Amino acid sequence: MTTTTTRPPTSSLATAAAACITLARREFTSYFRQPAGWIIIALYLFLASLVFCLYTLVPGRPASLRDFFAISGWLLLPVAPAITMRLISEELRSGTIESLLTSPAGSWSLVLGKFIGACAFLLAMLLPSALYVVALARYATLPLDAGPIISGYVCLALVGLLYLGIGTLASALTSNSTLAFMLALFAILGLMFAEAAGAQAPPGLREILFSLSLSPRLADFAKGVIDTGHVVFFLTGAGVCVVGAAVVMELRRWR
Repeated sequence: MTTTTTRPPTSSLATAAAACITLARREFTSYFRQPAGWIIIALYLFLASLVFCLYTLVPGRPASLRDFFAISGWLLLPVAPAITMRLISEELRSGTIESLLTSPAGSWSLVLGKFIGACAFLLAMLLPSALYVVALARYATLPLDAGPIISGYVCLALVGLLYLGIGTLASALTSNSTLAFMLALFAILGLMFAEAAGAQAPPGLREILFSLSLSPRLADFAKGVIDTGHVVFFLTGAGVCVVGAAVVMELRRWR
């Protein structure tokens, strides 16, 4: 007797991958076709430049971006929800979500493609901040330490992934983009204030809140410490949120 193993059809996987790439490309370019995308970039660069001038370009202080990266979680706080607020909620509001969910791509490719497009836009938004490194290298009296700079940008990318994952889940939960923005904003604020809340919480809850806190992780990255535990935390958090958004869309599909 011979047994056969069933495998997913290659054509189906290829179709889903192609749809995911197409959606990611469409989502990425859509940010630059709308004024909202340029406003988001301008908002982030304004906040980042303000922090750079106030905390880095100070006479007598070491030429370091440590303070800039330590505040990175707050810099992305109003920006990431703005990137994701219309990611899926706009499709729900306009009714185009029905055709997307019933297409061969399915809900998983839909959510993943839109999330990848948002991540690509976030990375493009962060690119101009490399000018801060150039400015420090030009005017600093001592050579720059590359370690904290590299870890700082790793921190920016990981924090951005987590924030965008939270925003993607929030956008999948409602057809109101403003409500999606507020849901993501308050969820991120909850993580930012988890350490402060943990100090007042009972012992059992305290450990949970401390483990969810972002502030110590951001401080470690700013010092040049790339802890694998921190990396896993951000990637896992983003992954859980994206999977949650896909599950929500799958439930909408079969409703």
